[in-house]
Amino acid sequence: MTRSLKLLLNAVLCSFLLQACSPSTTVAFNPAVPNPYKVKAEDVDKPKNGKLLTGAEQTELYVPYLKGKRVGMVVNPTSIIGKETTVDSLLKLGVNIVKIFGPEHGFRGNASNGTHVDDEIDTKTGIKAISLYGKHSTPTNAELADVDVMVFDIQDVGVRFYTYINTLQHVMEACAANKKEVLILDRPNPNGFYIDGPILDPQFKSGIGLKPIPAVHGLTVGEYAQMLNGENWLDNKLKCKIKIIKVANYTHDTPYELPVNPSPNLNTPQSILLYPTTCLFEGTYLNYGRGTQFPFTIVGAPALKGKYEFSFTPVSLKGMSESPLFMNQVCYGLDLRNYDTNNFRKTKQINLAWMIELYKASPNKADFFNSKLSKEMGTIERLIGVADFRKQIIAGKSEQEIRASWEPGLSQYKKMRKKYLLYP
Repeated sequence: MTRSLKLLLNAVLCSFLLQACSPSTTVAFNPAVPNPYKVKAEDVDKPKNGKLLTGAEQTELYVPYLKGKRVGMVVNPTSIIGKETTVDSLLKLGVNIVKIFGPEHGFRGNASNGTHVDDEIDTKTGIKAISLYGKHSTPTNAELADVDVMVFDIQDVGVRFYTYINTLQHVMEACAANKKEVLILDRPNPNGFYIDGPILDPQFKSGIGLKPIPAVHGLTVGEYAQMLNGENWLDNKLKCKIKIIKVANYTHDTPYELPVNPSPNLNTPQSILLYPTTCLFEGTYLNYGRGTQFPFTIVGAPALKGKYEFSFTPVSLKGMSESPLFMNQVCYGLDLRNYDTNNFRKTKQINLAWMIELYKASPNKADFFNSKLSKEMGTIERLIGVADFRKQIIAGKSEQEIRASWEPGLSQYKKMRKKYLLYP
């Protein structure tokens, strides 16, 4: 071998080693599943510029793995890389996407809350888009037959009754049963800085709560996927083979403002931070901003006239709320659009004071939790997750007394959660 050829081979080898040890290689996998890359996340430096990067944005970590595979993608409008959808970006990078699976609101996000979504052909890409919020919530064996690996890339907001983590569970169960792998492109949790609320009682299991976790669970989607596997929560105690592309330069305390609305009615940073608290009003005879441009940031009812000066009038809004509670009626109540959401960071708690206050102010207390009054209402037990909450509010219990009833479950969950954390 000539000296020049040896030098060339050494240069190629050094280049390969430098790439393999690149600071951008922040890959994290489920510890229960063998890691084919043999790279431990804790052994790899963060990108030098310190910029937060979602899993999807770090294409160099997973596109090579997807090449040559038939890829299914569980995505919605939050699935973006820069200003493009993850689907469009990966297609340009040569990834063979054979199917798109969409959760509540659909892949393009144009369906209202709770509205069933039909299968369709995505007009932009020509790829079949299968609804997981229509006839079925779990991919079928036939739908997975020509998929080698499923990519899950959806922005969550860290709350039990936000349905995307249920979609994750159903996808993992289907993939585990069909021996398909799930690649999770992790994203920050905007409410990931605290854990609060009672643990879901199994008797109140529903489409807005499947597993025994608190209302505010303090996990990213990737961390929750590890919990589903680790706690044997998948059907038949199946284990789903998962890979997780971590968020770079992220901690649970990192403030994160979403670049895209996670769903039609979470349309401001304020609404996302208030959501863990104000969505509980879905279980009351109050309008919490649906039918306005300010959902989850205002709360009221016609019956509160004379009790509050602030008022608003819900109307039908296509794509957001077609038939809101008290449509075309003037509602009176609380305006929380300027509430200092830093209080949640200070207290690490949802706000129960507003529920207590509005119940006391309600002139028709028998109606307050009566979900039979409107199909737009949910049941408070399914939302909060326990039977006692309704009784506690009616009995005039204090916030401290209500919180005491959440123990020891909440503390036990916090301890269990630590096993699955990918971020400090």
